[in-house]
Formats: sequence, structure tokens, C-alpha cells
Amino acid sequence: MDTAKIDKQLDDKISFVSFIIPEFASGYKMNMQKAYLYLKQYGGIDYLNQHWWALHTDNPYWAIRSMAKICRRNGGYL
Repeated sequence: MDTAKIDKQLDDKISFVSFIIPEFASGYKMNMQKAYLYLKQYGGIDYLNQHWWALHTDNPYWAIRSMAKICRRNGGYL
């Protein structure tokens, strides 16, 4: 695989993750650290890492809702 393509995908992933976590925090009235720890504890970060490509093509509202739904399935309270 072309190194430039891998670098572009990694850059895209980092950009999306650094965008969506603050959006999640804002949507659920949390500070960034609490949002990250919540997502980490209840599987949202794993879901985000596995499905970021599909999530980034959707409206951020639905991406955030999907992450919250995964967290609830794993014992989260939102």
C-alpha cells in the first residue's frame, strides 16, 4: 500500500476523532476530559476507532448518537 495513502487515512482519522469528541462533549454537556473518559470506559472510543470511516460520512449528530448508543449498551448512563 502506498505510504502517502496511509498517511492521508491516518490524518483523516485523527482529524475526525479530534472533531467528534468535543462535539460529543458539547452535545452531552460534558467537559472534554469527562467525555473522553466516558467514551473510553463504555466502548465509545473502540467503536469510534473501528467505524470512524462510516461515522465521518454521516451528520455529526448521528455519529454522536451512535457513540452514545454503544456506550449505553456497555453500561453507560447517557
